[in-house]
Amino acid sequence: MKVLRNRGVRWVLLMTGLVAIIALTGMNVLSLYDLRDRMVESEEERRIDQLDEINDTIRNQIISPLRGLSKIELEPIESSIQQTGELPENILEVLAKSSESPYFNDIYFTPEGTDPCDENSTIYKYDPSQNQINPTDDFPQLVCGGVGLTRTKTQILLNDFNFRWNNNFEFDTHRSANIGLINPIENRMLGVLTLTLDEEYIINEVFPPFLTNYFGKSSESGIVVWVRDWTSDEVLATNDPSVSYDRDLVDHRMGFSGSGFFDNWSLYIAFLQSPVTNAYNATLVKNLVVLGVAMLFLTGALIFMFVTAQRERQLAQRQASFLANVTHELKTPLAVMQAAGENISDGRVTDPVRLKQYGEHIYNESIRLRGMIEKLLDVARVDSGQNMIKAAPYKLHDLLSTYLSENRDYFENKGFEIKFKSNDEASLTMIDRGNFETILSNLTENAIKYSTDDKYIEYQVSANDDNVFFSITDHGIGIPKRAQKNIFKKFYRVEDSDSMSTKVKGHGLGLSIVKNMVEMNGGNIEVKSTPGKGTTFVVRFPKLMKEEVQAEQVQSSAEDSSSKQTINNQTEYVG
Repeated sequence: MKVLRNRGVRWVLLMTGLVAIIALTGMNVLSLYDLRDRMVESEEERRIDQLDEINDTIRNQIISPLRGLSKIELEPIESSIQQTGELPENILEVLAKSSESPYFNDIYFTPEGTDPCDENSTIYKYDPSQNQINPTDDFPQLVCGGVGLTRTKTQILLNDFNFRWNNNFEFDTHRSANIGLINPIENRMLGVLTLTLDEEYIINEVFPPFLTNYFGKSSESGIVVWVRDWTSDEVLATNDPSVSYDRDLVDHRMGFSGSGFFDNWSLYIAFLQSPVTNAYNATLVKNLVVLGVAMLFLTGALIFMFVTAQRERQLAQRQASFLANVTHELKTPLAVMQAAGENISDGRVTDPVRLKQYGEHIYNESIRLRGMIEKLLDVARVDSGQNMIKAAPYKLHDLLSTYLSENRDYFENKGFEIKFKSNDEASLTMIDRGNFETILSNLTENAIKYSTDDKYIEYQVSANDDNVFFSITDHGIGIPKRAQKNIFKKFYRVEDSDSMSTKVKGHGLGLSIVKNMVEMNGGNIEVKSTPGKGTTFVVRFPKLMKEEVQAEQVQSSAEDSSSKQTINNQTEYVG
């Protein structure tokens, strides 16, 4: 129960960690997108602010020559015109400066009481060459509109007794700039100055340089700006003539600010594909990639630690189970030997037949005990890397044939039918004979212990251009597919309540030793098994070419009898 509870806690912690990683990653992704959007929005707002700069700059350039009017006393205008037919000198200086501005075509003065909209009415026109005003009845109709607009708005301002300025500046859209001259003491108008605007100059000489300097070509900045007369649906200027105006492209519209300043004109901006936005997007992608890689590493590390902990726990459990089993297995032969030895030493057994039986018991149990100890020593040597290989050229056919001949009586006593098939009798391989016999003994004992009533084992030897093979096939209980990848792990045993494997004694070491010895000799091993039908183990060793070895170097399977190893009941199998 405690094991299940601990396992549940580990899974809960793993899921909590994964959820935390996913949540943090999601929050970081949203933060990155939000940051990108804010940066792009900030860049677009900066560009929109540049439209304001253009608006303010042009407006200031237009009214700049007229700024001195607010400091001039305008009350003498009426008396000066009545007496001399001229405006005061200080006002003429302002007009002279204004006439030099390329924004203006002509300058007119309409005294209070004169209506330029009346037919045959006379007003004054400024002559920059003489620096004086002259009466004229030849003036454009737009003077009428500008004067009427200015008088109306100025009168509204004068009705507010808190108004203390001596002039009121009004634009009649893009046609004229008008200044209502005021006597603040008497709170009444003195007249209107009308400066007609050079529309062609503004459209062709003012807007294009501003738009190009601020926004460049759309191919470079990804931005298109149009100046458009919305009343006539006409584009007046743009920073990139190659891009036609399209209302669907427009991201922001801005009118010109000021009293009537270019009322019929608007600025339109479209953000097509800004390099800055592209840079922000590229940065976002890089950050997402880095974040994704970091998340994968973090998730992988977490899963790796969890899996490693699971494996360590399972290994610890297998080791504990192994220790309990091997302790019991060691005690059994020792107990038998002790009991037999005690009976003999006490003189209780004097009959020669019984003495022989007791001796055989002691001998068999000592052999069994020795086999168990040797197996443990094999594992210890493999783990410590001290297992030395004494490889020599051998023919697998001869080694296997010799092994089967030496163990014929053993197989017959067990009631097994043995078949040996060989398609190759001459191929050589470099192998340690002692290791080979250990491998063969373990695999053979596996087949014997886990066979059912169909007691059949088949051995085969074959070769190809690169490898020499031998295989062992039985008709036993087989190995479940899910367990086949684990059977070569140390201490692993298949736990299947319905299987015969749980009823057979073992410690989960045999196949681990086999795999290590095969690999130490440069080979590999694989298993093919079908539950209920049997198992085949296939072992491959590198083939030794005949030109690589002289005839006298080839070892005989009959030599080195000291290394001969017979099967004993302690050979391990994990089924």
